[in-house]
Amino acid sequence: MLPTFSPAASASAKPPPPRPIPGSYGPPVLGALRDRLDYFWFQSQDEFFRRRAAANKSTVFRTNIPPTFPFFVGVDPRVVAVVDAAAFTALFDNTLVDKRDILIGPYNPGPGFTGGTRVGVYLDTEEPEHERVKSFAMALLHRSTQSWPVLLRAGVDAMLDSLEARPSASYIVPLQQCIFRFLCKAFVGADPSVDWLVDRFGFTILDVWLALQILPTQKIGLIQPLEELLIHSFPLPSFLIWPGYYLLYRFVEEHGAEAVEFAEREHGIAKKDAINNLLFVLGFNAFGGFSVFLPFLVAKIGDPADPSGLRPRLRDEVRAVMNRAGDDDAVFGFGAARNEMPLVRSTVYEMLRMQPPVPLQFGRARKDFVLRSHGGAAFQVAKGEVLCGYQPLAMRDPEVFDRPEEFVPERFLGEEGRALLQHLFWSNGPETEQPAPGNKQCAAKEVVVDTACMLVAELFRRYDDFEVEGTSFTKLVKRQPAPSNLSSATPAATPAV
Repeated sequence: MLPTFSPAASASAKPPPPRPIPGSYGPPVLGALRDRLDYFWFQSQDEFFRRRAAANKSTVFRTNIPPTFPFFVGVDPRVVAVVDAAAFTALFDNTLVDKRDILIGPYNPGPGFTGGTRVGVYLDTEEPEHERVKSFAMALLHRSTQSWPVLLRAGVDAMLDSLEARPSASYIVPLQQCIFRFLCKAFVGADPSVDWLVDRFGFTILDVWLALQILPTQKIGLIQPLEELLIHSFPLPSFLIWPGYYLLYRFVEEHGAEAVEFAEREHGIAKKDAINNLLFVLGFNAFGGFSVFLPFLVAKIGDPADPSGLRPRLRDEVRAVMNRAGDDDAVFGFGAARNEMPLVRSTVYEMLRMQPPVPLQFGRARKDFVLRSHGGAAFQVAKGEVLCGYQPLAMRDPEVFDRPEEFVPERFLGEEGRALLQHLFWSNGPETEQPAPGNKQCAAKEVVVDTACMLVAELFRRYDDFEVEGTSFTKLVKRQPAPSNLSSATPAATPAV
């Protein structure tokens, strides 16, 4: 459990003066190595932050964050960890924190992975190029609003067709293929089917490209100490992925030429930088985020136990929207996902609370400032210190959420539920705020939620019920016609798998 604060302290009229941040970095080299081994080997990521919060009796504390020692030259692992909802909001205040080159922490994989371009996510809001790149990404997303749902549904149908033909097969690869193909079409305006290599291996190239960048910061489950020696001790080289990256670069250059020209003409972005930014948004932000989050969502809804009876309720909500839409496929799109399926949307929000695609957010203090937490607690942060916010705990803050460790699909329904959205931080900002050229909030914030809702809706559009174990569908019951359309001789539904 996280440390909690008494109501009396929270109601204090005069906040106490700031105090030093508790915790220790330990002795040079050895302290960072100890924390690294705890993070990757002896404790889980979640346990790492929980234990230190409990030991320091504080939701703000000092610690080291991997990667570190021995070959990460110039990487300072010392951070100020933040694991409560109140203090976490400082990470979104551009007057307090600088987001320059700190996407995944003090370690920066470098421009070798992005064709020599410092792409938008590594730029701070005070850098002029940030506004151009963010505006470009937002404009492309706006242009794809009409085609996105149609392309998504076509991709999901093809994915489910392939899974029905291979009972009990893992859905991870078909899902990634689906995500890659529809993102290329919707966001870049390029159809992978025109290039056999890209269509067949594009998603695999992105998997490897992502892995080489983030593996030094991730626990992957190899036998220890091999994982520490081979994965976490030195930066992984970008040249290993250059042939694959170049293939995708040429694909976007040739078949996504309209989007590239739009970046040059309307936003003043050079061709090379436009292509590299397109590939990063496509591969890291969109493909990477969906590849992490959507399998968790499908598995949670498909839980065979279904203790809250969620699937029948989601199915009924989706079918009601289908009945109103009739044969008008345009009605069954983002508008319906946003306005007519509140339980589906609340379920997606709750999954984002429990399993955010990016668990850590970072920012470097622009100046000395006071970091305020619950109960009037205040901590003095010095200019240049790195704040490390751990979202899975901040979004399970017992000061904010009732039953914070439980998955509650209805949590964000009604007025009280909507009020909690200000504490949903998965998009690098509160869910109640919107991305803009002048902030670092995810440009695709709304589209991500809409896409997840559409995936859930498509599953119940096609199936009366389904169950998932691991990453495989173990039960798929095809949708039957409405009872009024059935004759007495119509057989009962049978599982497809």
